[in-house]
Amino acid sequence: MKQEEIQNQILKFFANNPFDAFNHKQISSRIGANSKAERQAVIRAMQQLAEEKHLVEDDHKGKYKINPKSIDDLLPKNYVTGTIDMKQGGKAYVIPHEEGREDIQISPNNTHHALHGDTVKVLMFPQRKMHKPEGQVVEIIKRAKSRFVGVLQKQERFAFMVSDSRTMNVDIFIHVDDLCGAENGEKVLVEMTDWPERMNNPVGRVIKRLGRPGDNNVEMQSILAEYDFPLEFPAEVEAEAQKIKKPTKKEMASRRDFRDVLTFTIDPADAKDFDDALSYRPLDNGHVEVGVHIADVSHYVKPGSAIDREAYERGTSVYLVDRTIPMLPEKLCNEVCSLRQDEEKLTFSVVMEMDAKGKVHKSWMGKTVINSNRRMAYEEAQEIIEGGQKTDAVSEAVMTLHAIATKLRAARYKSGAINFETQEVKFQLDENAKPIGVYIKESKEANWLIEEFMLLANKTVAEYIGKPSGKSGKSDSAKTFVYRVHDEPNPEKLNTFVEFVAKLGFSMKVGSRKALAESYNRLFENIAGRGEEHMVDTIAIRTMSKAYYSTENIGHYGLAFPYYTHFTSPIRRYPDLMVHRLLESYLGGGASVSKEAYEEFCKHCSVMEKKAADAERSSVKYKQAEFLADKLGQVFPALISGVSKWGIYAEIEGNKCEGMVPIGSLKDDYYMLDEDNYQVIGRRHGKCYKLGYPVNIRVKRVDMLKKQIDFELVEEEDIFNQAPRPNSRNRKAGKGGKADKPAKSRSRQRKKQK
Repeated sequence: MKQEEIQNQILKFFANNPFDAFNHKQISSRIGANSKAERQAVIRAMQQLAEEKHLVEDDHKGKYKINPKSIDDLLPKNYVTGTIDMKQGGKAYVIPHEEGREDIQISPNNTHHALHGDTVKVLMFPQRKMHKPEGQVVEIIKRAKSRFVGVLQKQERFAFMVSDSRTMNVDIFIHVDDLCGAENGEKVLVEMTDWPERMNNPVGRVIKRLGRPGDNNVEMQSILAEYDFPLEFPAEVEAEAQKIKKPTKKEMASRRDFRDVLTFTIDPADAKDFDDALSYRPLDNGHVEVGVHIADVSHYVKPGSAIDREAYERGTSVYLVDRTIPMLPEKLCNEVCSLRQDEEKLTFSVVMEMDAKGKVHKSWMGKTVINSNRRMAYEEAQEIIEGGQKTDAVSEAVMTLHAIATKLRAARYKSGAINFETQEVKFQLDENAKPIGVYIKESKEANWLIEEFMLLANKTVAEYIGKPSGKSGKSDSAKTFVYRVHDEPNPEKLNTFVEFVAKLGFSMKVGSRKALAESYNRLFENIAGRGEEHMVDTIAIRTMSKAYYSTENIGHYGLAFPYYTHFTSPIRRYPDLMVHRLLESYLGGGASVSKEAYEEFCKHCSVMEKKAADAERSSVKYKQAEFLADKLGQVFPALISGVSKWGIYAEIEGNKCEGMVPIGSLKDDYYMLDEDNYQVIGRRHGKCYKLGYPVNIRVKRVDMLKKQIDFELVEEEDIFNQAPRPNSRNRKAGKGGKADKPAKSRSRQRKKQK
């Protein structure tokens, strides 16, 4: 072989073994250089490659490894960049950043110190027929996080932190000098400082002691720390907030005055941060003037200030089961900006002249001042709607706005909005925040009233900036803006869903966007109350894309709005604050801002939104585990909520506590996963457990630290043979000795993807 060919073979071999060191004898053997002359050529080639920095000498003299910086130049087509998704047991998948590429399997010994969520470079292995793509992580481009929460296991001279997270498969080594006084068994927040190449565990240091596991405050703080949300505001931010004063008469005089117009808020009974209010005024022409007034946070929080920087980093308020972690300091979110009753407040408003059918004849946007006449809870507004009596000005306004909101809602669905359902779990807590009850929050007409007018305001603002106008078709659409967008369903997932519901006897039309939306809504109506309802709801939501923030407007598919943004919650969402600033600038004739910069802002806010949702889910799971911890052995009716090769996931009816029935605990047969039909099926007898099917489960084990619940299936006859248990399903025998089926009672809530 020529010298150049030998070098290429050597480089290719090293590139396929990026972490291993070899000497010239090992390389000669690997590439088939058997003669003395060929072995000498290998030595010269390796020396040349070392001089050119393609190879670097290992700790052992005479052995070399490939320089990671040379990999891109050597085999660029064999490498993929993506985000790693770690699984229990160390196995992982890399989700490629390049659209259209299949996920890449990574075996536990090929993860190269990567952790869940890291951005990594993967060396692709030659793909075998009928096998999924496989590869090896060769470089960690960006760590997803460096701080982790777990329990300290302390030895005499060192300690390990055992992470709470299921996706963290390694413990962090901590030197005794870096324990920050933490004791054995405590929960701690640890920062990973290093991970030497030849160590199996990363190295870290304790940066905060959280307390003893099981304490409610410790567990809630652990969840926040795990998702990188700060536990308190920096002193600089609090100091800046304390300096903020109430608006002066001069500031109020420069705004459109709504203080004499009937104005009210409708919020949850325990809310403190009121960031939206409605005003109502009948007009002489038979129309009504409706004002959607939003707290003018941008008046107080200036770009670049300490409060603004902190709000941006947080991105959103976080709502755990027992507390709210606000985006803004309490002085702002609960006092200065909150639209409290009988207090003059600065607002940014969308004011619309509307008729009884919900048509908007005129609209105006600008800075205003209001004075809320009434603070109502949703329950109070619902009583007014259900009573149907216009006994005073507020009840007249609520009834009229309810009638208009009903028209707006119907028009949305007619235009192609999809009526997806989710159920929101709420807990009854005692004085120690221990859950003593679980229930499903129900959304009613009062909720829909507020929802429809907030949607209308968001849509109106987005249309003003993004919608072309004039004869030329050109307008402010060229200006950079923050949109809330929602893409069309994934075609592959949609086709799978359509085929699946066809097996249940339901047909769906996918020929047009409107036809598909009508099919979805008709399906939800027809399936309501049936055994397959939960299964269909679950799979339907999985077919949908996730909504996110972007400067590229693609419309909002779920709401059927070509233009949509988030304008109505600047106290708790940073994107709304950005929208307020941009709208104010453009209303005053300001120039467009950098699209590239704002797109990065949007990406950050979308990431923080997901983190907040994950943290909220984690707090719910912890409270569900805590609720079932003293109910071991009790039997509950449940619905199968998921299937995997590991087991069957079941969700208890009424409280949505979810646990897993390990596949190995099903002793009556050997069960296999049938992914296409969302079921596991017995090989010998053909018995199947399908998503959405009702089952009876017994609570077998609860691990509150891992937020894991294990169930076991209970056959019907086993329930009859056991003594009655609290909260279990007890059925009395009817005529003929057969058990009567229990009535199904499931409160539901519709929550839009917005």
